Formats: sequence, structure tokens, C-alpha cells
Amino acid sequence: MKKMYFIAIYPSEEIIKEIGAFKKDLAVSYGNSKALKNEAHITLFPPFSRELELEEDIHIAFQKINTTLSPFEIELNGFGSFANPKNPVIFVHPEDNVHLTDLHNRVKQQFNFAKYSFTPHMTVGYRDLTWENYLKAWEKYEHKEYKTKFLVDKILLLRHDGKWVSIAEKLFTETM
Repeated sequence: MKKMYFIAIYPSEEIIKEIGAFKKDLAVSYGNSKALKNEAHITLFPPFSRELELEEDIHIAFQKINTTLSPFEIELNGFGSFANPKNPVIFVHPEDNVHLTDLHNRVKQQFNFAKYSFTPHMTVGYRDLTWENYLKAWEKYEHKEYKTKFLVDKILLLRHDGKWVSIAEKLFTETM
């Protein structure tokens, strides 16, 4: 049996709730309910499928990710979007962050079997967001203010069991 997995960082519960309010607005006002299914996060390695019997290999690779890092802050500032007519996305925009890029590169050293571009974001609206509703929602969100920050001190490995659940976490360990 195949399962889906991905690697991500999550903000605090408070920020997950704040971003959840934006997702609810998109669901109610713009018919975009699919985004409600996932909590706010930044994907470090996108979803991939593997046979459940091979999960141990995923855990081993995950534990090999070099997390000898100091915890760092990510600043969220406003909204961005991917204006793709077939699959538009609205997201909370993280400021450029060298530590986040470094962390992504460390993940990529162990999980390098998929080619993808790393564009950090926290999705608010996607999947069942129509182009017409995207355009209306983007009018509202393009200049909407939202600023906060959170501390990143671990990465999570998630598996899809009807919904995404964390099956492993790896805390950062500072060097002395």
C-alpha cells in the first residue's frame, strides 16, 4: 500500500489559527474549501508517495538530515500569489531568509529524488479556487496587512492517513 509523505516546518498554534481565519474567509467568500484541510506550514520537501513497507528508509533518511543549527526566526509579511489560471494560489509571504534556504538545502542532501523549485510560502487558497474567485480574492489580499514571526527549531516528517499527521520530528541541535 502506498502512502504520501512530505517534510515541513510549522509555525506556532497561534499563527496556525490566524492563517486558518484567512482560509475560512476564502472558503466562505470565494468557494475555496480545500485549503481548510491543511494547517499552515512551509514545505521543505513536497509530497511524494512510497510503499508503506519502505517507510523505515524514509525515517532513516529523515534522521540523517543535518539539523546542527541554531533556531531561527521566520518573518511573515503580507500575501503573495501564483497567478496560474489553471491552479491559482494565494499564500502568506515569508521574508527571504538565508537560514530557511540553508535548511532546505540540508533536506535536499538526503531527499534529492525530486526536482522542484523552492519558493517558501504558507498556502491560504488553492486547489478548488477558480480563476474568477482567485482574481476577486487577490484584489482583497494583495494589499492586506499581515505581519508576524515565529521561531523554527525543528522539522517534521508527515504522512497522509486521511489527513496529514506528523510521524517524526527532528529538533535543531546547536553546536558549541
